[in-house]
Amino acid sequence: MAHILIVDDEQMIRKGLREYAEFGGHTVTEACDGMMAVNLCKDQDFDIIIMDIMMPKLDGFSACKEIRKTKDIPVLMLSARGEEYDKLFGFTVGIDDYVVKPFSPKEVMARVNVIVSRHKGMVKETNEKSVYGGIEIDFAGRNVLIDGTKVELTLKEMDLLFYLIKNQNIALSRDKILNEVWGYDFYGDDRTVDTHIKTLRSSLSAYKDYIVTLRGVGYKFEVPKE
Repeated sequence: MAHILIVDDEQMIRKGLREYAEFGGHTVTEACDGMMAVNLCKDQDFDIIIMDIMMPKLDGFSACKEIRKTKDIPVLMLSARGEEYDKLFGFTVGIDDYVVKPFSPKEVMARVNVIVSRHKGMVKETNEKSVYGGIEIDFAGRNVLIDGTKVELTLKEMDLLFYLIKNQNIALSRDKILNEVWGYDFYGDDRTVDTHIKTLRSSLSAYKDYIVTLRGVGYKFEVPKE
């Protein structure tokens, strides 16, 4: 079972999610604002964070970015706003899922279970280190080095890169990537994949062309032959 941090300035929302989480056997810690969440993450480890966007002291996006500086914790974001920009911006700062209020606590917990399961599976990956041109991948340590220098990727960027690499030279449709990397019928569209590919390519710098665009299909990871 998971240790969940629920972050929301509305007590009733925290209470409702806590009841469903504890009924499912999870342990829950609560925070009423982003700053409190950041401080809790400095002292404790959590399997996942359920976090509202609009909060006093520190908003959810800013709190997520601050936490990710030191901890690799999956984040499911809650928001009363459903604009596409908010969703895409959230994914660029590294959140794993996005649920718009009002929501079903049962659905939120179903998504939480999938995210936690997938993240734990990624942590248990092989201990092997692999090199692809100037890119070195440490699957177990979840580290990526470019020409010997460690690069900072969001959790979802790293999951996406690992998935592309493990399917090297295979054409992958956007729908396939959404299903395999996000792990369920994702609430969004193909542009979510495109947004993550764009930021991932930027992080790979000189090796950005290793991620090849297949027009009308999707993407594949391919190391150019020398």
